This record gives sequence, C-alpha cells and structure tokens, in this order.
Amino acid sequence: MQNLFILAGPTAVGKSDISVEIARKLDGEIISADSMQIYKYMNIGSAKITPEEMKGVPHHLIDFIEPNKSFNVLEYKKLAVKTIDEIYKKNKLPMLVGGTGLYINSIICNYNFTDAKVDKTYRKHLRELAEKNGKKYVHSLLKDVDEVSYKKLYPNDLKRVVRALEVYKLTGKTIGEFNARNRLYEAPYKIYYFVLTMNRTELYEKINSRVDIMLKKGLIDEVENLKSMGCTRNMQSMKAIGYKEILGYLEGTISLDEAIYLVKKGSRNYAKRQLTWFRKDKRAIWVNEDDFNCRSEIVEYIINKFKAMQ
Repeated sequence: MQNLFILAGPTAVGKSDISVEIARKLDGEIISADSMQIYKYMNIGSAKITPEEMKGVPHHLIDFIEPNKSFNVLEYKKLAVKTIDEIYKKNKLPMLVGGTGLYINSIICNYNFTDAKVDKTYRKHLRELAEKNGKKYVHSLLKDVDEVSYKKLYPNDLKRVVRALEVYKLTGKTIGEFNARNRLYEAPYKIYYFVLTMNRTELYEKINSRVDIMLKKGLIDEVENLKSMGCTRNMQSMKAIGYKEILGYLEGTISLDEAIYLVKKGSRNYAKRQLTWFRKDKRAIWVNEDDFNCRSEIVEYIINKFKAMQ
C-alpha cells in the first residue's frame, strides 16, 4: 500500500509554511486540498501560496480554474487521485495539504459519489423558494424529513440545507443516514494524517490579523478586478469568505467597516467548523503548535512521528 501524507488544520494555522518545510525534508510534492485556491485571480483572499513561498517544492491543484466556472468534489477527487499516482511514479511522497475537509475525505474515505446523484431541477426549485420566501422557509422544510439536519444547520447555510433536502428526495434517507452508510474511514493508501491546531484565542487573533494583511495587500482591488471580469455573487467562487463581503462593499450594500467585520467573523466561524470536521476522523494525529517553541520543532516532530509509523 502506498503512503499518503496529509497535513490539515483550520485557516491561518500555518499549514502552507510547515508543509513546505516537511516536503523539502521528505522529498514530497504538495497537492492542495483548498476549495478556493483552485481559482485563478483569487490570490489574496484565498491566501494562495506564492512561488517564492513554495521554495522549489512542486504544488498541484492550485490556480487552474476560471472564477466563473463551477467545480465539485467529484472533479477534485479525480484530479487528486491522478496527481497522487503521478507523484508516486517519480518516487516522491504525495502530500495532501489544506483545510477543505470534504476534499481530504474524498481521497481518504470510501465515499461513493454516485449513490445520491444531483437533481438540478429540485435544487433550482429550492433556491427559487429561498428567494421568494426566504432561507428560513427552505430550512423549515427539513424539520419534517430530517430533524437532525434541521437542528444542526443554520438557515443561512443554504447550500447544505438544499443538499440535505436533495439527498432525502433522491434516497429517502436523511443525509446523516446516507453518510453513515456511505462514509467509511478506509482508503487505498497508507494514511499519515496530521492536523495542526493552537489555542483558540491565539488562532482567532491570527485570523483577524491575516484579514488586515489581506486588505493591505490589495484585497479590495482583487475583488474589484473580479467584478470587472464579470464575476457576480451568484458564482461559486464569489461566495467565499472575503470575496462576498468585499463585493457587498463595492456594490454599496454594506460599509467597509461592516465588510471587514463580517470577513473576520466568517473566517473565525469557518475555523471552528474545520476543527469540528477534523475531529471526526480518529486517524488524525493532532499537533498543538503551543507545545513547541518554533516552527522547526513542529516540522521535526511531525517528520519523526511519520518515520516512526512506517
């Protein structure tokens, strides 16, 4: 069974820098597991790694999709599996690095994406209902068919609410029942799964600081450029945290201060959801950065742990 190294963690925890140092020492190549870094022209808001920061380490599945195009996890899985195979052929270590849990699980869990197919007509119907009657109304439809999801999902999380309703319509099962049967923690690889974490208060401070840095680097100009290219809030790419809020500012629906507040709040909430997601997989080895004095110690610890597991 072939080795697959994984480094995950919440936004702003430092995955990119640490993964590059590990890759240099283990002769690895990095496959991004980030649902926003796939898009071209979206560099600042997605915290996309720069060529200089890569330090010569090959990175894959970054910066290859036009922002007006949709992209789903099935497409990601096909590309990632192909890339893993190509890295193996070069006798290098494939390293899956990112914070999009669904992308990671598509590779290391036994997902069957064909069981619950897409019903575009039903999705469109639900979105039209949301526009007409509000997101709370569509959310309320879950109560009778999937009370667990009704309590778990927020009305504003329309994408997941719609998917839960869609899965029930297609399979007659709640999305929890479907995933319990469908999600098996198995993989065709030998998994070495590390998750970075740190003190929650410090992480939130880093997130707030990173948003300020993004603004200084030109996030507003980046969103303005995307807007001039014809990108709208209805596009998958522009629904991302950082882009939808700044777009609202550019469109005059909210002030800049409100936009910044919402970006920071949304990023903190996203980090919380990421940590919750990663905790579900008992294969993950948690690495608390607070237990180390510097980045090099973290890198050394993970490498030693990886080698000991072989």
